[in-house]
Amino acid sequence: MIGIDIGGANLKVVDDTGMHIHYCPLWQGAPLAELLEPYAEPAAVVMSGELADCFASKIEGIRWIVGTVRAAIPDAAFYGTDAAFHTRPVPALAAANWLASADYLREEYADAVLLDVGSTTADIIPLNCFESLKGLTDTRRLQKQYLLYTGMLRTNVATLLSAVTLDGTVTPVSTEYFAASADAHLVLGQIAPEDYICPAPDNGEKTRDAALRRLARVVCADLDEIGRDGATQIARQFWETQRTLIARAVGRALFRSGAGRVITAGIGADLFARELGGVTLEGEIGEVSDALPAYAVREVALRQRACD
Repeated sequence: MIGIDIGGANLKVVDDTGMHIHYCPLWQGAPLAELLEPYAEPAAVVMSGELADCFASKIEGIRWIVGTVRAAIPDAAFYGTDAAFHTRPVPALAAANWLASADYLREEYADAVLLDVGSTTADIIPLNCFESLKGLTDTRRLQKQYLLYTGMLRTNVATLLSAVTLDGTVTPVSTEYFAASADAHLVLGQIAPEDYICPAPDNGEKTRDAALRRLARVVCADLDEIGRDGATQIARQFWETQRTLIARAVGRALFRSGAGRVITAGIGADLFARELGGVTLEGEIGEVSDALPAYAVREVALRQRACD
């Protein structure tokens, strides 16, 4: 059996050989069926791609994803926010990937809060209250601050920064999509160029120099106007804001749940484990922790099969 996580931007597959991540922007007509063809074996599937704005509604997205997956992999079952598997497109399938992770981890890590920082979002999941997590929509998770729309790669820098300080001067930023979180993290050495798997905002190179140029544009400047130090300051101020936002939400989840530790997953696992004094799941399950929902839904399905 394989595990599949279909997001709006990325397709993640976990099989016996490990983890496979494909850039798959559904809103641009990415060939999901073709990408799935090499994985034609029984599959457990989660999704969040139904929210892509190429669909008029979430249920339309669910129907399309279920139909596309089952055309490529007839023996596919889909995990929902009711913690059950389905073979038909039902509303409960919307954005259930995080719950699959909680389902897999909740017994062994009942004293922990899971922080899964991906390319686009951060999921903050207290693992000692699984029953109360069932049925939560992304809207409710946003309200509870269990879901933060900020990630390691695809976040527009201007969504977190309204202004930066350059040479002691408060400088408002442009809200154009000039630079992404990947640019800030690349400049600060928090990701490697090969981790920058999404297109750059200008579709340009994914080098430190190119990232610095994009960051300079955030204040409507060329790099020769504010210098490398100025662009690096923008990266640092973005990171400080992002780190504070995520750390506060994790702190709230720890306090409310009574959990005593933090475990981390996703592309930001190592970075946030260091920042928050947590531990990464990589030591337990290996590199597939970067695709935790895909791994988790596979394990949950296998566990249920063993109990049947």
